[in-house]
Amino acid sequence: MKIQLALDRMNMEEAIEMARSVEASIDWIEVGTSLIKEFGVNSIKEMKNHFPDKKIVADMKTMDNAAYEMDLCFQSGADIATVMGAASDVTIQKCLEKAREYKGQIMIDLLNVSDTRLEQLRIYRQAIFCEHVSKDSQENSGHAMINMRNHAGSMGAAAGGITLSSLPVMVRKGLDVIIIGSAITKAKNPAEAARLFKETVNGKKGVKEV
Repeated sequence: MKIQLALDRMNMEEAIEMARSVEASIDWIEVGTSLIKEFGVNSIKEMKNHFPDKKIVADMKTMDNAAYEMDLCFQSGADIATVMGAASDVTIQKCLEKAREYKGQIMIDLLNVSDTRLEQLRIYRQAIFCEHVSKDSQENSGHAMINMRNHAGSMGAAAGGITLSSLPVMVRKGLDVIIIGSAITKAKNPAEAARLFKETVNGKKGVKEV
């Protein structure tokens, strides 16, 4: 299981410093949607320049204009880019074509995707499927409940309020990627929090929430 660090709602200096502080315990680095919106695709380029050995995920949440946005992402150094599962099939297909062109990957964000739409998306076996509880839903309800569905052999990921206490459930589900943001970035000691996540993923029980 890979740990993807989600970096959002901070400036680039803070994002780079945060990633550096937890680098030993994470596998992929997500340049969050807020970073891309505020600082442009240069945020992707900066993160790749600082962490050339990490997979960089550009959380574009593409809904349209796929070829243009995927060119921007992959030319800026992204290894993986996100597209919304609610986007049209032609948009998703174009994202996958661009990913193949750049030898990258596509992550399909299943935020607000119905079971019916998920069935239609199953043909895209080469994509990573990400179950996602939105930030607004987390803040409104005070907790996150990720609906884990069968992704029919594709890589599976989960995002949205994952904590050390909820992590064992994710591990038992056999996910390939867990996406963690504030449980690390807002911890009193981010490096220690990341270490405990890594130990739990590796089968060593974390001692406490941090």
